[in-house]
Amino acid sequence: MAASVPRVLGEVRRGVPRHLGITVSSHWFRVAVCVLGIATAPLIVVRIVRDGGSEALDTTLVLTVLVAWSFVASGFVAWDRRPENRLGALLVLLGVWWTAGHLMQPPTFSSPFVLTVGELWRLVWTFGFVYVLLAFPRGGLTRRVDMLLAVIVFVAAVPLQVLWLLFLDQPENAFVVWPRPATADAIDSAQRIIWLAVAVVLVAMFAKRWLDATPPLRRTLAPVVAGGVTVLVFSLYVIVDKFREVPLFLLWCLLAAYTAVPMALLWSMLRARLARSSVADLFLELRARPAPAELAGALSRALRDPSLTLAYWLPQYESYADLEGRPVKLSKETDGTRATTLIDVDGRHVAALLHDPSLREEQELLDAVSAAAGIALENAQLQAELRARLDELRASRVRILEAAQVERQRLERNLHDGAQQRLVALSLELGLLETQFADDPQSKQQLKQAREELGRSLQELRELARGIHPAVVTGHGLAVALETLAARAPLPVRLTVDLDERLPERHEVAAYYLVSESLANVAKHAQATAVTVDVAYSDERLVVEVVDDGKGGANTDTGSGLRGLADRVEALDGRLRVWSAQGSGTRVRAEIPCA
Repeated sequence: MAASVPRVLGEVRRGVPRHLGITVSSHWFRVAVCVLGIATAPLIVVRIVRDGGSEALDTTLVLTVLVAWSFVASGFVAWDRRPENRLGALLVLLGVWWTAGHLMQPPTFSSPFVLTVGELWRLVWTFGFVYVLLAFPRGGLTRRVDMLLAVIVFVAAVPLQVLWLLFLDQPENAFVVWPRPATADAIDSAQRIIWLAVAVVLVAMFAKRWLDATPPLRRTLAPVVAGGVTVLVFSLYVIVDKFREVPLFLLWCLLAAYTAVPMALLWSMLRARLARSSVADLFLELRARPAPAELAGALSRALRDPSLTLAYWLPQYESYADLEGRPVKLSKETDGTRATTLIDVDGRHVAALLHDPSLREEQELLDAVSAAAGIALENAQLQAELRARLDELRASRVRILEAAQVERQRLERNLHDGAQQRLVALSLELGLLETQFADDPQSKQQLKQAREELGRSLQELRELARGIHPAVVTGHGLAVALETLAARAPLPVRLTVDLDERLPERHEVAAYYLVSESLANVAKHAQATAVTVDVAYSDERLVVEVVDDGKGGANTDTGSGLRGLADRVEALDGRLRVWSAQGSGTRVRAEIPCA
């Protein structure tokens, strides 16, 4: 019944002539229906006041009229604000339905048929009320459990009520066919038991919805809370009514609870509209040109959603990324945990808001915040794009470094397995020839000189191979390689290595070159008498420090040595610093993350 209300109203609206000297708009149609509901509600008390005077106007009558007015007024606001949502039309219909049901009773009518229809009419209203609670806030039933509960309530309110009237032996019952008081009482008990069972499930569902809801969603669930309270009060009414006359106070509580549900909905909508004033605060924050990192916080406060995050459109990559340039996957429409609102400026993608799905119910607020933040988001988008390009640059530097490392390793292996081996073989052959010319001193001396020259060439070739790639690092680790460097250094080196395990090869190679180049610079330029080398791993960082007592004056901006080392360290996301005051020696420190 209630599900067809919007369709029926639509047919009525389409039936209204559009050319009667004025243009009939959908807004004015809703106004007309609202006025009808507001104007007819006082008819509930007109006959009573007319017959009994002003003394007959008691609290029950006033609350009865207020129930109708609250449903019609709140429903009109919801219907006019969001015509595509059935909820507003359903609330207006329930208000009019409430009025009609209470008019079909004495003293307005005394006909048994009208009174009996009124009894059934008012119980069907309960089904409509439960349907609204289950359909909130979408205006329709989407879950199977909601549909099942609606069907159960409908069966208890309509078929069982008709069946009860068929057996109810009362003079004002026009539907009685087989007067059976015991049967009627059994059906009445079954209806009450069904309702109480449904009430327990409803209250549990509403409580779970509230507990599971996110903070933004809880702001819109005030009608659900009021509905849960109403279900509890009505259940108490059902129990008391079975055994005794219902006290006036309980009846007043029930009517007040009925009134609270649409009023809670109205408050929820008005609060959402008042929340748009937060856009003014957002404008003030944006005038101060907040940093991109602070922009998400400003938008989060404006939308009152602490879970809100921002993703920026990167035209070059045709994808979204966060402020650090990391890719962000937007939520799908079917994702119930997050919702996405795209922000465009002049037809161009700028950013996307990832927020709580409940904010879809406050579309005006979303639109206002998105429009206000457009320009600021453009600036943040540029920073995100810059960060993404920087990350790509870093990645390309790492790839170049790794490719160069692989190529150096290949060249070192070729020199070791090729040229060095052939020179060693040639040196051995010369040694054999030297023994054959033992009786020829001149030839023996020439062979000895050639062999010594060959040995020097072999040593230079080995030094060259070590410069291309330190095979000792790959084979024996950083500690052994650094001990070899310290032993070959032309000045005293105090070496301290604190490593519990092997590190990634590219980190060890970088540390090796840092120490090797630093020792070479000290030997060539520093005029130092001693060098200290400290290598340690702590807090997931490799720390290498080389300190000499030379004349100082080194600079990473001049020469290719330290600059090349800085590039190698920075390619690994590390940092190289140099302290080299004149006359105070030089301190080179590198920190390379290894996580």
